[in-house]
Amino acid sequence: MGAKSSQRIRPVENYDSAHFWQGLRDGKLLIQECGACGLRRHPPQPMCEQCQSLDWTTVESSGRGTIYSYTVIHYPEIPPFEYPNAIVLVDLDEGVRLASQLRGADPDDIAIGQRVIAKLVDVQDDLTLPVFEIAP
Repeated sequence: MGAKSSQRIRPVENYDSAHFWQGLRDGKLLIQECGACGLRRHPPQPMCEQCQSLDWTTVESSGRGTIYSYTVIHYPEIPPFEYPNAIVLVDLDEGVRLASQLRGADPDDIAIGQRVIAKLVDVQDDLTLPVFEIAP
């Protein structure tokens, strides 16, 4: 019996987050914005934590941001990820934080405050994720 390729665990896609996942499939990184007070939030949620409004819309993110924090995972190696696996917490220019992978960077060269840009990557059938790269 041959080795079976590993798939990523699929994120939960429900009524509250469907716009985010569909946006990624459509090539857009969408950020939820309260229709009443303008607070931007991520991850998506049904109610504004600031004013408790249920009214919301989305804004398209530029994907540009700054590394707020990061970690580099070396072990245990879990398929389908490549190692070392850098995970960053990014302050997007639109005012929310997003956690994702940082690709194409030497772990010794990663620094808090570094500018990054998101790339939308099809990681498997019908699953597109934002991953970051160091901004030029």
